[in-house]
Amino acid sequence: MKKSLRRALWAGAIVAMASAAIPMVQASAAAACAPAWSSSAVYTKDMAASQNGHNYTAKWWTQNESPATHSGQWDVWADNGTCGGGGTDPTTPPTDPTTPPTDPTTPPGPGGKAVVGYFAEWGVYGRNYHVKNLVTSGSAAKLTHILYAFGNTTGGQCTIGDPYADYDRAYTAAESVDGVADTWDTGALRGSFNQLRKLKKQYPNLKVLWSFGGWTWSGGFTQAAANPTGFANSCYNLVKDSRWADVFDGIDVDWEYPNACGLSCDSSGPDAYNRVVSALRTKFGQNFLVTSAISADGSNGGKLDVADYATGISKLNLVFPMTYDYFGAFAPQGPTAPHSPLTSYSGIPQQGFWSDAAIQKLKSKGVPASKMLLGIGFYGRGWTGVTQSAPGGSATGAAPGTYEAGIEDYKVLKNSCPATGTVGGTAYAKCGSNWWSYDTPATIAGKMTYAKNQGLGGAFFWEFSGDTSNGELISAISNGLR
Repeated sequence: MKKSLRRALWAGAIVAMASAAIPMVQASAAAACAPAWSSSAVYTKDMAASQNGHNYTAKWWTQNESPATHSGQWDVWADNGTCGGGGTDPTTPPTDPTTPPTDPTTPPGPGGKAVVGYFAEWGVYGRNYHVKNLVTSGSAAKLTHILYAFGNTTGGQCTIGDPYADYDRAYTAAESVDGVADTWDTGALRGSFNQLRKLKKQYPNLKVLWSFGGWTWSGGFTQAAANPTGFANSCYNLVKDSRWADVFDGIDVDWEYPNACGLSCDSSGPDAYNRVVSALRTKFGQNFLVTSAISADGSNGGKLDVADYATGISKLNLVFPMTYDYFGAFAPQGPTAPHSPLTSYSGIPQQGFWSDAAIQKLKSKGVPASKMLLGIGFYGRGWTGVTQSAPGGSATGAAPGTYEAGIEDYKVLKNSCPATGTVGGTAYAKCGSNWWSYDTPATIAGKMTYAKNQGLGGAFFWEFSGDTSNGELISAISNGLR
């Protein structure tokens, strides 16, 4: 995710199977053909379908990915060999969406879509945001996945980001998800990891992934690309540590950016991203979630064009184009522009810097829409010294923010600087000399309609603590995806 504000300094799939689902049919040389594959059906791990005289078994969640062309080593379908006759109509009734799935890759979600949120490791400090807040806000019940951000990659190895926040902080009974205080017994797990363990017991369909990198810690990926196997081994040893192995259902790569510049510049080549992702998939296997947040630069020759994302994404369960932070007070004199436009608009400062441009570019590279999630920011970006209400005005610098200039939580802005207009599918606000842009429940509803119309796998957001205490924005995402 772009710019340090979101991640470094912010103290600052996936489906209830509403489509017909067919239990796995064991194929052999004389096996009857499973029900014919349907492009509109949703298949999850171990479900079977036939196409062109072959039986196939799904390795993970898939929709509209032809078995005949997606059955390679890293693809979603396993080819079980030839079949002949005997195929039956897919008459198995849909699974009740309240039934907990057995496959870790297929939690239920609204309308068969994923709802994925980042939990910021450092939020337990100045923001005083803890795992229990996911319960009291009503957010946990609306989620399919949590991305715990971040683990470190310094030196090309996966390492702990903050030991105290992660597994050592003692939670009182009042602070704890289940009302039971942490203990200091030898070997007892504490911190956010233990709270996430407790959360998963209350919400057994919820999946938790450990995200590595981010704006501050992406520099280590350059070394990881030089020795992908060593990197993957270090990640496996950390994520599968016996103290918390049961907490995590997956690993997430947040590399900012392969073969391009973020906080630091990477020059490990266009195939580096694929090498790192492939090593992780090989090490963790097919039954562990591997996901990634990537650039959403839709411009010609931009970040999405300088690395081979498509090949790497073919090994992932889900991918998160970071469709926010396009514009902000990192250009202190402006022009003012919304940081997360869904579409272009007259006067936009940079071509290709809007969400739909990134989605369409990724589709053109062969990335399945069903793997992509639309990104939403639970915060605004703003300038001060602005006289013009509409976008495109000049400014004198970053607007004041609670934790960092130029950034503010939605829960603050909705009251301190309510939206005064919309442009490009998102909202902006002028109050005094300050100018802010951010998403509201209404603009999120529009974005979720877009996500459904494009066949996207759902939506993700950065991050929980920017929402209201009753989860206003996550509710808008969940409701909008139904």
